[in-house]
Amino acid sequence: MNRVVHPIEVESYRRMRARLDTSHLPPLTRAVVERVVHSAADLEYAGDLVMDEGELEKAHAALHSGAPVVTDVEMVAAGITRRETVCRLRDAESGPGLTRSAHAIRLAHEQVGPGAIWVIGNAPTALEELLTLDAAPALVIGLPVGFVGAVESKAALRGSGLPAVSNVSEKGGSAVASAALNALLYHPFTQQPLARKTPSQKTEETS
Repeated sequence: MNRVVHPIEVESYRRMRARLDTSHLPPLTRAVVERVVHSAADLEYAGDLVMDEGELEKAHAALHSGAPVVTDVEMVAAGITRRETVCRLRDAESGPGLTRSAHAIRLAHEQVGPGAIWVIGNAPTALEELLTLDAAPALVIGLPVGFVGAVESKAALRGSGLPAVSNVSEKGGSAVASAALNALLYHPFTQQPLARKTPSQKTEETS
């Protein structure tokens, strides 16, 4: 992705790196940590975030291959300016035992099916609902904020075995969730060419 970085962002990253050493982190993990920290001006995220580089690599490839991106609220979608997103909150309705945010996740799942990247930064109930579905996500960025349900829903995400970016504390929110997605979106991607068989390999297979 060709992206012109504003000088203010360049200087902001310089100052952040002067206070936070991320050089030991693998590339995609470093990209996510730095962009989240930058978005919140909160260095504590460096020790609060939980992710796996191998899972990020697969999600990064899926994202740049056109995987759908789903958000729980429009504020998260508003922070993702270089990619179309799906947010069904306007179509959702609350009901007995079902929040509007959770219903929006159901509607989005019906629309996009498996293999999507889910970005949840607002409602713990949205993340809880996603974990009940057979979503088979490429990645779940689960960073809902709050004192009720946020810590528990993120712990459940980590316990689910799904590929994920989460954090341990109550902190989170729309800005940091979209920042985590943008880190993957902005990180350079080179499509790996398919391995080509040599004439000797073809002969061996057909002999």
